[in-house]
Amino acid sequence: MSADLILFNGQFHTVDRENPRASAVAISDGRFVAVGTDAQAMALRGAGTQLIDLKGRCVIPGLNDSHLHLIRGGLNYNLELRWEGVPSLADALRLLKEQADRTPTPQWVRVVGGWNEFQFAEKRLPTLEELNQAAPDTPVFVLHLYDRALLNRAALRVAGYTRDTPNPPGGEIVRDANGNPTGMLVARPNAMILYATLAKGPKLPLEYQVNSTRQFMRELNRLGLTSAIDAGGGFQNYPDDYQVIEQLAKDQQLTIRIAYNLFTQKPKEELSDFKNWTSSVTLHQGDDYLRHNGAGEMLVFSAADFEDFLEPRPDLPQSMEDELEPVVRHLVEQRWPFRLHATYNESISRMLDVFEKVNRDIPFNGLPWFFDHAETITPHNIERVRALGGGIAIQDRMAFQGEYFVERYGAKAAEATPPIKRMLAEGVPVGAGTDATRVSSYNPWTSLYWMVSGRTVGGLELHDEGLPRLTALELFTHGSAWFSSEQGKKGQIKVGQLADLAALSADFFSVEEEAIKWIESVLTIVGGKVVYAADDFETLGPASVPVLPDWSPVVKVPGHWRPHSPLHTQAHQCSGPCGVHAHRHETARLSNAPVSDFAGFWGAFGCSCFAF
Repeated sequence: MSADLILFNGQFHTVDRENPRASAVAISDGRFVAVGTDAQAMALRGAGTQLIDLKGRCVIPGLNDSHLHLIRGGLNYNLELRWEGVPSLADALRLLKEQADRTPTPQWVRVVGGWNEFQFAEKRLPTLEELNQAAPDTPVFVLHLYDRALLNRAALRVAGYTRDTPNPPGGEIVRDANGNPTGMLVARPNAMILYATLAKGPKLPLEYQVNSTRQFMRELNRLGLTSAIDAGGGFQNYPDDYQVIEQLAKDQQLTIRIAYNLFTQKPKEELSDFKNWTSSVTLHQGDDYLRHNGAGEMLVFSAADFEDFLEPRPDLPQSMEDELEPVVRHLVEQRWPFRLHATYNESISRMLDVFEKVNRDIPFNGLPWFFDHAETITPHNIERVRALGGGIAIQDRMAFQGEYFVERYGAKAAEATPPIKRMLAEGVPVGAGTDATRVSSYNPWTSLYWMVSGRTVGGLELHDEGLPRLTALELFTHGSAWFSSEQGKKGQIKVGQLADLAALSADFFSVEEEAIKWIESVLTIVGGKVVYAADDFETLGPASVPVLPDWSPVVKVPGHWRPHSPLHTQAHQCSGPCGVHAHRHETARLSNAPVSDFAGFWGAFGCSCFAF
């Protein structure tokens, strides 16, 4: 045998406990055929073998997000302005103004997910007047997690919200003293008003949706992601909204492996949806790049507790059990794996009552199923999950909502929210993810930073002892593979497994904790093929695809903010009189030093800014 590709002179962290470290791998037909020393890999060198010298880079298995709304996110990615990681509100507003000036009628400027006010130097949200000043004529929709949205006057007009518009079920249109909408929409007790308002905006035509999805996958590849489990989503109808991803799969243009769950869209008609799908969709149909994965995360609308820690815990309706049971019973009868959104332990207790009842009649008997989120699950309910053979997919919502959680429930409760260590100690399968794109960032390194450091994106310490780095990496690779029934197929750098990996910009295992959130991939490989390359490896990667349309925010703000990017560094300028504090912040960030250490230096330039 001769290998198609050999990567050598690397520091491979294989996530294989029997062979944890290696310096080289050989790949053939999309799978690892050797994992070991340079000599062992080079023994498979043939006349046509491609060689890549990794120059000592840290290499990990390709990251696998256990809960990502990739299909829906891809359709809209080119429409969205990213505030993820942007360090100041002044910068965010300037980016918004620049995009508003470029956006043609009737399109909107959408800022959707992945940020919060605690990441900003100013530690606050934009005001409605600031949005109106930045974009007086172009509709602007700014989504803040899933608790509220801010609309400027132009967006209120095109959305049709007036003083005569009643509050829709599950939401509030905030009004002034005269009864006129202010532009603030509040999700209370669920996010339907936010979903529905965002859906009023123009969509991209099919050709641009294809381009948008490719841009999103490239951005994920840049961050070392090679697989994701798509959790469906509101206003994501099957099969209509899956034609783009299916076309990309057919054309062999997927650079992320996707396992997708089917998410019901019809309150009170959920059982009909799942009966239709189980009769028309074959479980796991597809291939290693696009495959069906079962039902959820929405099984019935009455069994979804909204995760807004700004609001009191919602009680699920009394009808929940009667509506959930026939759906679960049907799925178990059909041997369809399922996942279910559940934030609070009180909800989980009731859901488990239903599962245990069904199990007594129709044994689960190894059927894969899992809860998503489970922030406040108790040890007793973790044991119940284990007894039924279930898993728990955890996400980094506390990285974005930790401050709200602490304010409502206290710092002590936040120390084990979610209780990942207890889940692992009980032997429950655990997979890590982000729940992006609307409630958190799609950046897996934000999630890994939160798991390791115990801190939010705003710097609040939730607990003083995070997960060991290897454990966190296991959850984002090998751990997540269980949730698509692909354990043993991917998630490790191991002979026989799919050859998915990422060579990193920094050593995840040795850099300071604060530096984790800025790690990227410099070489991402899926199935033995380079899908993204940068820095020393740039010539090895495929050419980037031009962004469509040319006014897309992605043209100017191509993804999560990165401190070393010339584009983003240039964008990060002071909006005040001095023009200096941005560079002060940048210097401090890149040197891993407190900003206060540079106060005297920047004071010499007469900088009076103190936001940092």
